[in-house]
Amino acid sequence: MRALIQSAIAGFVLLCVAGASAGGEAYRWKDRTGVVHYGDRAPAAVDGSVEKIPLTTGPHAAVRLRIENDNSRYSAWAENALAGPVEVMLRFHRNHNMASQPQLPARATVAANGSALVAHLFTADSTRPGDFEVRLDAVPGDPNARPRAFEYLIPLSQQALRIDQGFGGRFSHGSEENRYALDFAAAIGTPVMAARSGVVMQVESDFAQAGLSEEEYGGRANFVRILHDDGTMALYAHLQPGGALVRVGQRVRQGQQIGLSGNTGFTSGPHLHFEVQVNRGMRLESIPIRLRGPQGVLQFAK
Repeated sequence: MRALIQSAIAGFVLLCVAGASAGGEAYRWKDRTGVVHYGDRAPAAVDGSVEKIPLTTGPHAAVRLRIENDNSRYSAWAENALAGPVEVMLRFHRNHNMASQPQLPARATVAANGSALVAHLFTADSTRPGDFEVRLDAVPGDPNARPRAFEYLIPLSQQALRIDQGFGGRFSHGSEENRYALDFAAAIGTPVMAARSGVVMQVESDFAQAGLSEEEYGGRANFVRILHDDGTMALYAHLQPGGALVRVGQRVRQGQQIGLSGNTGFTSGPHLHFEVQVNRGMRLESIPIRLRGPQGVLQFAK
């Protein structure tokens, strides 16, 4: 039995076939009886057409789904490449005569650079064949995080500040994931500073394009995600290509330079997108923040 495995994290999609490594290609075809098959190699002979499926991991896959075949059952493992915890949920995308323990959908929290067994999959009726597709969704952060009150530093080195989009901005801050984000106007190459000490959890710095098509550019921004001691995570986004000046796993101090602002991803112009997020149980939520500048705490109206 071959199973097609699908997983995603924060806009990044991973496709892989059980028993095959991520990257490359998978194949789908029908035999002469009309039964659909999946495999990591094209069949030697088949009456119908063979469909080639590209296996992509996204820019830098944060979470991978590993399937181990142990005789008559599969073990589904989530592997976390981030320097911080993630929460995952495994579910059937298609199910024919399959059962699981625990019952899907099933959740698990995976430690930084760790792995976790999410579920065992097996045929419900051993006298009949089974096949399935599963999807693994993943969200950065520990769902048990408890944010503490904190005054963040302004994340830019420049003295004169202009906020192009504030809390609840209609352009891109309407969702709960971005509701309390701030977009600071900043010329390309402006130094970006850590607003709070923490560990660099995730870095993306390979993108070079920008535009107003959310579908095309929504998940294509360069960014640094920093994990704080209370489980909250700061996101510094739209950095210039190669503009991340820190590495995953590095501990940074408040006020340390971590990057260079830019104009990448879904954006109308150069700026720094800054916000603090927390995992609220398989969903990211932006939380209100207090920023301290040279003249005291900044006041923002939603």
